[in-house]
Parts: sequence; structure tokens; C-alpha cells
Amino acid sequence: MDAPRLSDEAFQTAQDIARVAREAGITVATAESLTSGQIACHLGAASESSHWFKGAVIAYDNDVKYKVLGVPAGPVVTAECAEAMARGCRDLLDADVAVAVTGVGGPSEEEGRPPGCVYIALVSGESATVEHHQFDGEPLEVLIATTQSALSMLHERVAAASAGR
Repeated sequence: MDAPRLSDEAFQTAQDIARVAREAGITVATAESLTSGQIACHLGAASESSHWFKGAVIAYDNDVKYKVLGVPAGPVVTAECAEAMARGCRDLLDADVAVAVTGVGGPSEEEGRPPGCVYIALVSGESATVEHHQFDGEPLEVLIATTQSALSMLHERVAAASAGR
């Protein structure tokens, strides 16, 4: 199986985020577990990312979630964990908007959750949105679907934040 790579759709979404973030002066950060940095790779490849992309925390190991991002001890495939990851990352990197992902890529279940169970959280100011997804497919397909969904959510949030400035 090939390693994940930038898809045309994900690359275009990242470019759209870059345009809006630059124009509005909005900074962005990511906290990633399941995707292991794929969202950050897309954002870092977008135009002038050094002006709006603050960085990322790859919190694959649970201790990183707990110790670095301030996630409360306990299950990590939850909406609460995703939101805590996003808040912790936003605060740590001093970003305006942060997106976080946690979930089960597969092929086996984890924490009683089936493969493809994913939580994506977005935090901007005090506002938080968490979405639950159940993606089908092999682990790589789940990773790619999660990356695209997170980028799409991030684009919507950055566009909304831009409109409010």
C-alpha cells in the first residue's frame, strides 16, 4: 500500500484556507493523533504558510495528549478528547483557530470503538465544534477521509472567522 500523499482536493482546500487566513490575519494550528501530521503537511504545503500556520502537535501516544495538550486522563477516542486536544494546541501555539483529530484507523477496534470512528474538533475563541464520523475502508482510506474532513471543517471555520473580523 502506498503512503498517504497530497490529494488534489485536499491540496485545493489547504490553498483556500491559506488565502482566507492570510487575508484575514488568522493563525491556524493542528493537533493530530490518527492522522500523524497529514493535516499539517497539507497546510504547510499551502501558499505562504509561514505567515498563518503556527504549527502542529502530533500526539499519537496518549501520554502526549495528557502531558502536552492537557487532555484529561481516560479514553481518547471521544469528542471530549478531540476538543481538549484542539484547545490545548490552540493555547500552546497561540493560534486563533485549531483543529484536532482522534480516532481509530483500524484494522482493529480500540477502546470499544470500531475502525473508522473519528472525532474532529475545531476551536476558535471560546467556540468549539466537534463532529463524529464513521468512515469506511482500510486504515489508509480512513486517514485520507479524516484529513479531508478536517481540512474542510477548518476552511469553513476560517472563512466564518474571517467574515466576523
